[in-house]
Amino acid sequence: MHLLNLGILAHVDAGKTSLTERLLHTAGVTDELGSVDDGSTRTDTLALERRRGITIKSAVVSFPLDGVTVNLIDTPGHPDFIAEVERVLGVLDGAVLVVSAVEGVQAQTRVLMRTLRRLRIPTLVFVNKIDRRGARDDAVLAQLARRLAVPLVPMGRATALGTRAARFLPCLGPAVLDTLADHDDALLAAYLDGGVPEPWLRAALAEQTRRAVVHPVYFGSAATGAGVPDLIAGIERLLPAADGDPAGPFSGTVFKVERGRAGEKVAYARLFSGTLGVRDRVPFGNRAATGGRPEGRVTGLSVFEEGTDLRRDSAGAGRIVKVWGLAGIRIGDTLGLPGRAYEHHFAPPALETVVVPGPDTDRRALHVALTQLGEQDPLIDVRHDEVRQETSVSLYGEVQKEVIQATLADEYGLDVTFRETTTICVERLTGTAAAVEFNKKDGNPFLATVGLRVEPAPPGAGVGFRLEVELGAMPYAFFKAVEDTVRESLGQGLHGWRIPDCTVTMTHCGYSPRQSHAHQGFDKSMSSTGYDFRGLAPLVLTEALRRAGTLVHEPMHRFRLEAPVDTLGALLPVLAGLGAVPQRTGTEGTLAVLEGAVPAARVHGLEQRLPGLTRGEGELETAFDHYAPVVRGPVPERPRTDHNPLSRKEYLLNVTGRVAG
Repeated sequence: MHLLNLGILAHVDAGKTSLTERLLHTAGVTDELGSVDDGSTRTDTLALERRRGITIKSAVVSFPLDGVTVNLIDTPGHPDFIAEVERVLGVLDGAVLVVSAVEGVQAQTRVLMRTLRRLRIPTLVFVNKIDRRGARDDAVLAQLARRLAVPLVPMGRATALGTRAARFLPCLGPAVLDTLADHDDALLAAYLDGGVPEPWLRAALAEQTRRAVVHPVYFGSAATGAGVPDLIAGIERLLPAADGDPAGPFSGTVFKVERGRAGEKVAYARLFSGTLGVRDRVPFGNRAATGGRPEGRVTGLSVFEEGTDLRRDSAGAGRIVKVWGLAGIRIGDTLGLPGRAYEHHFAPPALETVVVPGPDTDRRALHVALTQLGEQDPLIDVRHDEVRQETSVSLYGEVQKEVIQATLADEYGLDVTFRETTTICVERLTGTAAAVEFNKKDGNPFLATVGLRVEPAPPGAGVGFRLEVELGAMPYAFFKAVEDTVRESLGQGLHGWRIPDCTVTMTHCGYSPRQSHAHQGFDKSMSSTGYDFRGLAPLVLTEALRRAGTLVHEPMHRFRLEAPVDTLGALLPVLAGLGAVPQRTGTEGTLAVLEGAVPAARVHGLEQRLPGLTRGEGELETAFDHYAPVVRGPVPERPRTDHNPLSRKEYLLNVTGRVAG
């Protein structure tokens, strides 16, 4: 039996989890239909998920079809939890994108479809809620074509819209041939010669769907089950099976990490090649980031079958598994041979907040708990300020605050609140400069020579570290200490913000060789150690940054705003006041369409004011686009969490306990 790893994706409240429950019920995995409203769904297992009726963590559940075993991954729909969706995308063979027949295409729908297309993930579209009042079929189909701008193939039509009697009638209309012929020259030739037999048409549909060239569209209702059997048939016939050779070299990718009942780490992984067994020793992690990959012994393994996860001694390529025993595992790690690199498909969080412990909350326990949450969601990016004894976390939105607060209370018994949310900026170099400090000269208290040159790099290039000195000029461990410290120190530039893109070149190096006295052994006071290079590198790097200069950039969102034409007079001055810059304007009937850029910090204010400015008829869609120099108001500063190499005196007091002469 073939395997298919299927993702269910949607905008919030489209009915994605309800569809998951209906699929499980229709496939015979569950006897009773789970309900989001009643908190009885199979995939929303967290207490907060059941209380709020939203999916927060991705969940895996399996069900069998006639010729396919489907591992179905239910993902969050709320944009605050887009990181959960991101981690799942790299392990999918196919996807179902759910759209509400009432609300139609939402901002999240467009973000998801753009990403699915970019990754070439075969995708079916399911227009849900045809039984709800206000449901539309042709209008939503036209909106899908216009807003998503992708080739769509309607697989039928809906009847009795907006009633409990709503049904899906499967049929391939004449427009299907036109859509498929656009991507198949042989089909086009046969079409022009007089006709295409239906078996050929359906084979072409399956082939183009599997190549993610076209996207079949089904209508239905997860609540009543209408259209769901047709969707299941499409999943089985149109989406590709998982590939991979169970006899090949072992390789997999971790997309989720959680804590077991005893506090142990449990990794969810997709196996792309080979076979994994209990008691196998498995290398994992990223060699480039760690300088060497750790290994762990698998102590437990389970696969997903018949709606649950079952313990097994081994699992082969194509499977999604849960793995016990890999204590240092992190999300995005590769298992075995390096395979598919973990990629970021969406923008990183643009917001952060300080976590404030309650009066009876132990700060040390809070730090441990937040660190564990950071392991399960690396984009939380826990930052601990030793000086102020404060911990901050990154956010996509305000709903995440409630999730973190509830998780800390329910799972750790810790009471917290939050400070006001602020925007995360970055710093970019404005020039090239160098600095150097020599061993035992000019007040350098460290037994090390370090010279560094910093140069700007294009956005997205990342941090590059190079050598202009001979690798054999000193022990490799000292070079590694400098590189690791430089990468860490670039997390806080001259204004406290991360410098994400630059090239750092080591121009000078030197050390004091190992010294020892007769009968006394190693003399640390006369011999260089890694401590000397780790201590000196931040001072040299900061001086180079100071000479080069940095400029603070704030996150900018691209926006698309639809509003009645007659409201533009009130809307445009408000947009200007918020720093939004329309770059394209147009009209669609009675609506004006504005597209442009707006500072991320002003998006929430725009969302709040839009209903009053547009009589409640305005629709706003925003998504991160780029970083731009801060041009309004004072330059944002971020409190430092290190020993502050900006002040040599303060830094040396903190690091060495003295100030060099």
